[in-house]
Amino acid sequence: MLKSSTLALASLVALSSTFVTFSEAQAAGCGRASWYALHSRTASGERMNPNLMTAAHRSLRFGTKVKVTNANNGKSVVVRINDRGPFVRGRVLDLSKAAASNIGMIRSGHAKICYEVIG
Repeated sequence: MLKSSTLALASLVALSSTFVTFSEAQAAGCGRASWYALHSRTASGERMNPNLMTAAHRSLRFGTKVKVTNANNGKSVVVRINDRGPFVRGRVLDLSKAAASNIGMIRSGHAKICYEVIG
């Protein structure tokens, strides 16, 4: 009895390492992004600084590093998630003005992007 329980527990532990959480399932993807340059407080409590490489995402943890690539020109930037959003249907990220500038989407205001969590 003890032997089969131990085996069952070991199997469960091995399987549990393969489960993907909801946030991890969204750890990479493509969609539309926009940018913003407010000076208000972010959802993480820090003041929004448009000159920093930051972004808003609906569910990734604050502090998560994300590589964002503009699908139109191939330019990439690494941002830190520090806010919640975007709250516009069909958008997956809101970038700071500096991050948007680095990937060439200031003029259009939004762009098709792909992103992946890197840390």
